This record gives sequence, structure tokens and C-alpha cells, in this order.
Amino acid sequence: MLTISLCMIVKNEESVLARCLESIKDAVDEIIIVDTGSTDNTKEIALRYTGKLYDFEWIDDFSAARNEAFSKATMDYQMWLDADDVFPEESLNKLLELKKTLDPGVDIVTMKYITHFDEQDRPVLASTRERLTKREKGYLWTDPVHECIPLIGNIFYSDMEVHHRKQKKEGVSHRNLNIYMNLEKSGKPLSPRQQYYYARELKDHGLWINSAYYFEKFLESKQGWKEDNIAACYNLSLCYNILGDTQKILPILLKSFEYDAPRAENCCEIGYYYKRAGRYDTSLKWFRLAAALDDQTTAGFILSDYHGYIPNIECCVCCCHLKDFAGAEKFNERAASFKPDSPAVKSNRAFLSAMK
Repeated sequence: MLTISLCMIVKNEESVLARCLESIKDAVDEIIIVDTGSTDNTKEIALRYTGKLYDFEWIDDFSAARNEAFSKATMDYQMWLDADDVFPEESLNKLLELKKTLDPGVDIVTMKYITHFDEQDRPVLASTRERLTKREKGYLWTDPVHECIPLIGNIFYSDMEVHHRKQKKEGVSHRNLNIYMNLEKSGKPLSPRQQYYYARELKDHGLWINSAYYFEKFLESKQGWKEDNIAACYNLSLCYNILGDTQKILPILLKSFEYDAPRAENCCEIGYYYKRAGRYDTSLKWFRLAAALDDQTTAGFILSDYHGYIPNIECCVCCCHLKDFAGAEKFNERAASFKPDSPAVKSNRAFLSAMK
């Protein structure tokens, strides 16, 4: 049976660390915690679960800290979690079984990372992340922020999930953006992947012009991962819309089709493009296409609401504009199957009922 070293980096995580460790401790054989400068009770909590607690001076580099934690591992596989992650019981049971059955030739095991939930605790944003790596392969983390381990080797894509659960809602953190800005000021060229994630950080901070610049620069490099290319087209369309560069929206969304099959979110944004122009018949076609797509197997970011709820609710709106109230009711009920408690669904029902 394979063994697992849980390798974590922490700082001031007293409110969540015990919750995380309680959720995973029964499936791991070793817990390694690297502290990057806690001033609260994080270390005391960590010592309840492991004696392998190490200090590491923070140097604005997440990869350096994670590689330090990985360097302390002694088991067959290294596993990472953040302190505000939770390992669901269903995933725990699957991991315990995987320890008995995993082909020893597997180098990396991925898991779904659910990072955002709606008010009813339904997933709204997920991605596929490397989660277990074979220690003897010497995998290293790369990039100082939005760090990753390249998916190289024999990879097993599991259906296990890790849930990212912040205890309280916080404003947008400036930490990652500041790291990228300091890298930019240093004069060292950013890699295409760093350009992509820098652009995302700029967008999240409402710096639309700079965000568009780096998304464009990333795509121009022609060195990006397929899923990042597709997501860059989607995010660029949002930037262009905010900036009023409407003539650029449709071309960049259509460009996303060059990389792979259409994604639901990009089809929806094309639908919104035509909807804003009052072309509801054309808009309806794109929303219907989005509703028919299933991108849930992608290894990139999954925006769950675009897979069912959003395209159907928008099809309802388009049908109303086209005076097809029977069609509108059909699409509204399809949207309700994804989010029965949606205010939009309830409002549409009331409107459509009045039209009968």
C-alpha cells in the first residue's frame, strides 16, 4: 500500500488549520508543515498533529516555500493542501481505497479543486489540480505565485474533490498582484503562464487596460496551454466590453474555437454580444448551443453556471423578446432544474403566468 506525505505551507491559519488536518489526517502517513511567519496560534495547532513543523523565511515565492515542504517528505507520494481547504468524507474514502489500488507506475494523481460555491453551497468554479506526486520523480513547483507542478509523466485523473472553504468573506487580496508587479519592476521577462495569471489578477482588481494588454501578450506568445488560451479569450472579451472596445469582442470569442471545441462560457458571451445589439434571434442560437455543450471534463477552469443555468435563463429572455412565450417557459423550467431557488426563475414564472 502506498504512503503519503501531506506537505503544507501556512501563515496565521489558526481559524482553519485544525479543520483541514482533521479532514485528511486518517489518509496520510506523515504531515509536514512549513510556517512562513505566523504570529497567531498556528504553530501550536500544527504541533497537535505533527512534530514535523519547520520555519521558512517568506521571500514572496510560493514555489520556494512549497518546494521546502516537499523536500522534507519521506513517503511514496507528496500531497499538498492549503490550510483553508477541506477534504470531503467521500474523497477521504476514495483516497483510502486508492492507497491500496493505485498502479505504482502512476506519477501524478489529479483531483478536482472546488474553489467557489453559491449561496446554496453549489459549486460555481472548479479546476483540475495536481494533488499527489511521486516523490522519487523529484517534481518541483514553478512560478512564485499561482504556482504549479507541470503535468508530466503518467497521470491518473481521479474524481476526488478538494473544497476550498474560507471561513469569512474577504475583499480582493493585493498579495498576488503585488508579487507580479514586483516581478515586472525587476525587469525579468514574465513567462507566458505568468502573463496569463498576471492578467487575471489585474482583471480581478479592475485594472482592465493592463489586464487586456497582458491577455493579448499571452495569446500572441502562442506558447500557452490550450485551456489557458481559451480562458484568455473569454476574459479578454469581458475586458473589451468594460472598455467599450465592442468591435474586438466577437473576434476574440471566435478565436477561442481555434484551440478546441466551443466552451459554454464563450458561446454565452457571444449570445450576450448579440443580445446587447438587440439581435435576439441570433442571441438565442448561441445560448441554445451553450446549453447543449458539456465541458465538465475539461482540465481547465469550469464555470458551472454556464453549464445549464445561465444559457437556459437567457434563452428564456430571448424567447420573451421574440414573443415565443411557450418556448420561454420551457427554457425557464430547464434553468429551474439547475437552480430552483433562483430569483430570476421565480420572476420569469410570474411574468409568463401573466402572459397566459
